[in-house]
Parts: sequence; structure tokens; C-alpha cells
Amino acid sequence: MADLKVNIAGVEWSNPVTTGSGTFGFGREYAEYFDLSQLGAICLKALSAKPRLGNKSPRIAEVSGGMLNSVGLQNPGAEYFIENELPWLRQYDVKLIGNLCGSTIEDYVEVAEILGDKLDMFELNISCPNVKEGGMAFGTNAKMVEEITQKVKAVSKVPLIVKLSPNVTDITEMAKAAEAGGADALSLINTLLGMRIDIKTKRPVLNNNMGGLSGPCVKPVAVRMVYQVRQAVKLPIIGMGGIATGEDAIEFLLAGADAVSVGTAGIVDPYAWIKVKNGINDYLDQNGYNSVKDIVGKVELNG
Repeated sequence: MADLKVNIAGVEWSNPVTTGSGTFGFGREYAEYFDLSQLGAICLKALSAKPRLGNKSPRIAEVSGGMLNSVGLQNPGAEYFIENELPWLRQYDVKLIGNLCGSTIEDYVEVAEILGDKLDMFELNISCPNVKEGGMAFGTNAKMVEEITQKVKAVSKVPLIVKLSPNVTDITEMAKAAEAGGADALSLINTLLGMRIDIKTKRPVLNNNMGGLSGPCVKPVAVRMVYQVRQAVKLPIIGMGGIATGEDAIEFLLAGADAVSVGTAGIVDPYAWIKVKNGINDYLDQNGYNSVKDIVGKVELNG
């Protein structure tokens, strides 16, 4: 069996598979299916300084090859999480990543301070709308990416992952901005902005009109962006976007990801994470590789 351990910004995971924030909750439901210690890390449901109700329903819709969601980062708040969810999660031998969300830079700083060093890593969700900038997402402006990364990094007591939005013209510009701001690692891609219309009512299916597109349909875009970012920065990369099989994960690793995140696939199959992990191991064994790092960034371009 190959060595599946990976090191992300100084934090060692037992294997390269984590969960997509927002698709795994705080793990209680999936713990009924498998031992959560089998994961390399758990990226938790987004956490804000204060509880959030999220958007009104309908807020999830199926599309060909994926799904749209506009859940709106509903969560019970960081303090509730620390008191009621964290003690339960710590029974498992798995790294915990807190996904930070907010509407202002001050919101992000506050939730990072509340969580302190109680988790192993933070993931900065910069796809949130910045209310001080008219609702523009933090992650769509390079200057804003660098600023928010710098401010949160200044108070973060654990390694900081910046999650990049694909809804930009040049993903490498955002990656470089996050690196300049002091990010310890990057994760990409977050969901693509999408929309579905009910032709009978002539209205959008989602109450919020638009939502985040995820699932197999976004994988080619995600693989391309991971490859481009790998060429642009030296930070560890967690690749995500449509991963449902071990073969999918291998594509991301070859493109330059150091680890992978599975999200939407787990809603269809609760064992998706374990199947992806086993699939990575099988590929390494069958092709004579000793460890995950042996294939990271090893894509051979044509021409």
C-alpha cells in the first residue's frame, strides 16, 4: 500500500482526502456510515461570528451533471460550534478545518479570533459578498483578496487556507494576491455562479434567483484552474470541483493539487470520500508509486 500521508502548510493529514465545506455539515450524519477518522481532514460547514439563518427556500436545485445551491451559509455561529459540536468531533483522529465566512473583513477577523487555536486549520471563504463594497464578492478583486487574507492571517493562530472563487477572469491573479497576503495554502475551486429557470412559471427555480453550481459538470474548469494556479504560486493546493471517483482525484493531483476535496458527490453517495481515497491508493499501487507526492503536478502536456 502506498504512503497516503500529505503535508499541507505544516499540518500532516493521514491521506489527501477532505470534505467540501457545506456538504458535510459537522459530520454527525456521515458518522453513521463510516468512521470519520478515515478522512485526511474534515472541512466543516461555514462558521460565522454570529448565527446565520441562510436564504429562503427553495435553495437547492438539480441540474444536468450537478446541482445549484443558495443555502446562504446557514450556521449556528462559532461559539455554539465550540460548545456543542467540537467536543464530539474531537473523538475522531482527523484534522479539522474551520471554514470562515462573513459580510465584512471585521466579521472574518472576529470569527477567527473566536475559534482561536481550537481547530487545526482555517479555510477563508472569500466568495462571500462584501456588504461594504456593494455586495461584490471578496474573491473577485485581487486587492480585496490580498487585504482580507492579510487581516485574517494577522489574527489566525492556525495555518490559513484561502478558497478561491472561479468567478473571475484570471484565477492566477487571485492566487498571487492570496499568496502576497500571507496565505499558507489555497483551495479551489469554489462554486461557479449559475441559474435555472422554470419554464412553466417563467421564474428562477431558486428563491435567490442564482446559486453556486457544483458537481461533475464543473470538473474540467476546476482541473484547468488548479493547473494554472500550480504554475503561478508555490503554496500547497487543495483541489476540488466535481470529484466523484479516484480517477477524478488523480486528475487534480496530476494538475498540481497536493490534496483533494470531495463535496457534492457525497450527497449522492455517502461513501464517496472513502471510495475516492481507495481509488487514489489503487492508482498509486498499480502504477508503482510510493506516495501521493510522486504524482503531484506530473501532468505531461502535449506539443
